[in-house]
Amino acid sequence: MKIRLYALSLIGLIALGGCSSAPEKAIEEVELQGPQAIYAKAKTAMENGNFGGAAEILSDLDSRYPFGELSHQVQLDLIYSYYKSGDSAQALATIDRFIRLNPNHKDIDYAYFMRGLTNMEMDDNLFQSLFNIDRSDRDPSASREAFNDFRQLLDTFPESKYATDAQKRMVYIKTRLAKYEIAIARFYMRREAYVAAANRGQYVLEYYPDTGMVQEALEIMVSCYDQLGLDQLKANAIKILKLNYPESEFIL
Repeated sequence: MKIRLYALSLIGLIALGGCSSAPEKAIEEVELQGPQAIYAKAKTAMENGNFGGAAEILSDLDSRYPFGELSHQVQLDLIYSYYKSGDSAQALATIDRFIRLNPNHKDIDYAYFMRGLTNMEMDDNLFQSLFNIDRSDRDPSASREAFNDFRQLLDTFPESKYATDAQKRMVYIKTRLAKYEIAIARFYMRREAYVAAANRGQYVLEYYPDTGMVQEALEIMVSCYDQLGLDQLKANAIKILKLNYPESEFIL
């Protein structure tokens, strides 16, 4: 019995030794391949749509060779892989690190563009996308961040190949932000906070005059001024409605 127990213990130790050496062998194999071969595997994963797997490979490569000849391209691909795999937090962290360490890199405009895209993605709502549920009242802070990212891209790199796309996305974001102001205004109206609601409508006129929310903002202002007994302000809002939206039901 003692001999059998000793033999089993010895086998167990050998097995444990084999398990512990397996990761070390795997690491050695990776290191023997070199950064070029590892990067090629990451690119293959990206081409196959396996962005989560690509991110793991690229992250490991970035850790092992932080100053190699591929380091900048690895970080840029890592940003994209994080973005495509839905890991917005890691994408933003990697973008911020790249911008901080490489402010004069030839692809720095891409980093700013990807920051805007990632912040837009963070503002996306699954249920709204799947079931077309309007959630304009949700916090738009990520959209504001995205807007600032795209604006910084346009201000700093007006000739960037991403400039046209960034401009289009800024228009979309402005509509999103205007809808949020309208949603909050209606929230105030339901609680009879008419001054606050009218101010939200005025805010839309001042900051988002090129969106499709202007008519609704004016109509909110007419209703609020009517409730507050502010006849002159109400008349002014109706006048603007007549000039721009003659079909509005609020025109008396």
